[in-house]
Amino acid sequence: MRKIIIAPSLLSADFADFGGALIQITNSQSDWVHMDVMDGQFVPNITFGPKLADDLRKRSSAFFDVHLMVQTPHLIAGAFAAADAITFHFEAETHSHRLLQEIRKMGKKAGISIVPSTPACILNDLLPYADLVLVMTVNPGFGGQELIPECLDKVRFLAEERKKRGLNFLISVDGGIYDKTAPAAIAAGVDILVTGSAFFHAPDKAAYVEQLRNLS
Repeated sequence: MRKIIIAPSLLSADFADFGGALIQITNSQSDWVHMDVMDGQFVPNITFGPKLADDLRKRSSAFFDVHLMVQTPHLIAGAFAAADAITFHFEAETHSHRLLQEIRKMGKKAGISIVPSTPACILNDLLPYADLVLVMTVNPGFGGQELIPECLDKVRFLAEERKKRGLNFLISVDGGIYDKTAPAAIAAGVDILVTGSAFFHAPDKAAYVEQLRNLS
């Protein structure tokens, strides 16, 4: 039985109280804090930048999982020194191989992500250089959407490639993840569950996190 990493997303938090949201995530015994950085260009929404990660780092030693949903991510990745993992989108970066290497040189886990319309096989040449592959299971930009079931086929493909090639990257899913959809994601081969609306709407967040963990 493998350990499933639970990563609540600040995208669904009260933007007037990120400090309080961090406390909620910490008290829930979640594993990671997921931060969706949006620029209003790559996705139709704007969230926050590196200062939020810097300021929250002063309050916490938690694992910060930064997801760059931005155009030209190579221009901003270096500003996220407070992060532990930095993931960017294949669709937004011409030189993905180079950026994965640069993120690793920063001492961070290097991740690459794809949107629902991008096939997972497009990442084949990059998989040996990635520590994390994030499969978007909704069209990115807003929380509270329903998971697109076909996206889990990409998770199965990635899990098979990982096993066949002896690679060690983690597989993450983000979008529409809660207690009803998580079992199928875990069965497909996921290691990391990014959960947003369901976490912040849960009356007992620690119980919700434990429920997701027990699904594996």
